[in-house]
Amino acid sequence: MLSDKTILITGGTGSFGKKFTKRILSEYNPKKIIIYSRDEYKHYLMQKEFSEYKENLRFFIGDVRDKERLYRALNGVDIVIHAAALKHVPLMEYNPIEAIKTNIHGAMNIIDAAIDRGVKTVVALSTDKAVNPVNLYGATKLVSDKLFVSANAYSGKEGTRFSVVRYGNVAGSRGSVIPFFMKLKEKGCKEFPITDFRMTRFWITLDEGVDLVFKAIKESKGGEIYVSKIPSFKVVDLAKAISPEATLKEIGIREGEKLHEVMITEEDSRNTFEYDDHYIIYPQFDWWNYENYFKPGGKKVPENFRYSSDKNDQWLSTEELKKLIEKIDVVY
Repeated sequence: MLSDKTILITGGTGSFGKKFTKRILSEYNPKKIIIYSRDEYKHYLMQKEFSEYKENLRFFIGDVRDKERLYRALNGVDIVIHAAALKHVPLMEYNPIEAIKTNIHGAMNIIDAAIDRGVKTVVALSTDKAVNPVNLYGATKLVSDKLFVSANAYSGKEGTRFSVVRYGNVAGSRGSVIPFFMKLKEKGCKEFPITDFRMTRFWITLDEGVDLVFKAIKESKGGEIYVSKIPSFKVVDLAKAISPEATLKEIGIREGEKLHEVMITEEDSRNTFEYDDHYIIYPQFDWWNYENYFKPGGKKVPENFRYSSDKNDQWLSTEELKKLIEKIDVVY
């Protein structure tokens, strides 16, 4: 699938990009992997970390806002994984234009450059925050998702295939609740703040996120949104798993924060099919050819189906969370 291919990863020096690169190098024999990112220091660190693979890797300093640089970087590329985004919710509320430039204009640049350079496949990473967005980051990612789905309409039947994968915060990722709680425990804090005791989240690891991208690369016909079937957990149970002796204090939901993560809405359910380990939201456009493009083996979800972290049939207990936390890489 990825052997003898040239793959470019935007935002490639981030946690996802590094994990994705490791998986490609260990499971396939790629022709070349291009790491595209604007952070020169992260490039330097990643070059050191992957020094034994220098024949396979290229490091391009560049911004998705820079269309000319993208055109140069995408020359000869077969597959693009678009992971670059500005995603810090409070900072994007304060700097909205910057979020628009990267998350929306950057998506437009990727689409144009990929089509014009003859890229075969583009998979864009999305987020639960793009579903019924309540903050600017989520709103920009919703627009980005719409752009990537609709891009299939003008890439042509034999042109670039664009698809989207959607999941929530990765367990242990920088800025997420696990490193926050672990820092509090290391400091000896006996009281953990919880924004709302009812709050729930989905559990997904970096490897599971990579698996979903692999699935999209392999199967996509263009226009699908892939959503993993993953377990939920209560944030209060997560806090107890990390520090059983700590007391919990409810402090109120922050601006732009949701009580539960939502992946598929009732409106999306009209075009959603369930498979063994994932869902696919199919496009609702006349250019989408169900007869030729639909993936067999799926089952139409019920009317008004909603996939959210509070309405899940898979739940992690405190003990299960303890064991899972021990296995993940926590990024501070």
